[in-house]
Amino acid sequence: MSISRCDLLLRADIIVTQDAQRRIVEGGAVAIDGGTIIEVGPQAELDARWQAERSLDLGRKLVMPGLVNAHTHASMTVFRGVADDLPLMTWLTENIWPVEKALSKEIIHFGALLACAEMIRTGTTCFCDMYLMEAETARAVDEAGIRAVLGEGIFAFPSPAYAKTEDAWPIIEDLHARYKGHGHIRTAIMPHAVYTTTPEILKRSWELAQAHGCIWKTHLSESETETRTSLEQFGRRPLDYLESLGISGSKCVFAHCVDLTPEEMARMAETGAHVVHCPQSNMKLTSGMARIEDLRRAGVNVCLGTDGAASNNDLNMFLEMNSAALLQKVRTMDPTALNAQAALDMATVNGAKALGWEELGCLEAGKAADLIALDLNQPNMLPLYNPVSHLAYAASGMEVCLTMVNGKVLYEHGRYATMDMDGLAREAVKVARWVKARAHKTN
Repeated sequence: MSISRCDLLLRADIIVTQDAQRRIVEGGAVAIDGGTIIEVGPQAELDARWQAERSLDLGRKLVMPGLVNAHTHASMTVFRGVADDLPLMTWLTENIWPVEKALSKEIIHFGALLACAEMIRTGTTCFCDMYLMEAETARAVDEAGIRAVLGEGIFAFPSPAYAKTEDAWPIIEDLHARYKGHGHIRTAIMPHAVYTTTPEILKRSWELAQAHGCIWKTHLSESETETRTSLEQFGRRPLDYLESLGISGSKCVFAHCVDLTPEEMARMAETGAHVVHCPQSNMKLTSGMARIEDLRRAGVNVCLGTDGAASNNDLNMFLEMNSAALLQKVRTMDPTALNAQAALDMATVNGAKALGWEELGCLEAGKAADLIALDLNQPNMLPLYNPVSHLAYAASGMEVCLTMVNGKVLYEHGRYATMDMDGLAREAVKVARWVKARAHKTN
């Protein structure tokens, strides 16, 4: 048997591949070359086939794909714990938007760096972000080495990034041009919501997304209040309104989707639209319980997101998996609803599909070497019967001991390879003083 060379051979007790067969390999190995996975299988077989420049023997660890956080507002980490325990519109209009008006590039960059650090630490290797001055988030993503799909939030009113909506379009075009072909960063078109835009904004944004061949993402049907507002303003429910403007299809990614009718779910499935479920944020803001099992049965691709740290209050996808699975069991009063494998799919392969980045989300030949390892000797991971069950129901994210993107280690056993956590902690104290001086309500 001939032996081939590779950059890295990683070995661990358990490999959860999330491939089409959902293989779980005990005593497994992953061969990586040039940032790409070239083989996954039993250690003995890969040891016989590959001579690696470097070996990484993890031992009693579980290796799995990096998680995909499909809906964030990364820089809102600076608002973590500000104006808690309020309904969505009160929280947003009276507490968050007034402070956001004063945000600077420096604070947004810091918030994005802090978000990247949290996600890397808890196993997320790619996120999809809609916020303000996204060029600063892109800069943070580049520094951290994580992956991201980024879109400047588009509003019908001024934002810290632009004085009028017309000025938003050059910003969006510049972001797209700057990161076209970038290995870790992709861009998307992201109008905020139907109630914060106009028909003209929505149609123009859709045309721009089609021109660039990228995803088009918005908040949709986040609550019954949003639906009522849409009916009052446009005479249509949010999804009907978008479709009346010609906006539908597999490039559409809709965040939240709490208030949908069965007929709307069927139309989403027919057009190929994707839904990002954000259970913790929806619970905290009492937006409601999305009918995820109904969406899945209808054939809609549903993935997971944390939303921003101001309404969650974390960016931890393991906790989001757990919340999603448990919430659907209570909503349906069916203990079999949204099982562990379905929750894991939402956090990995489904998210990669929604973002159009299908090199991510699973471990198999030809996919990106974006993976994480969890310590199976942690008390909450013992004993082990079903690895997928532990990932959905037992893991907290703090078991993550290795995070790798494109074959490069970003975090290992408490040490960041690309980030200065001590410096971020010091800066957080200064930022907290700035926010508290401007917030309407703090806790």
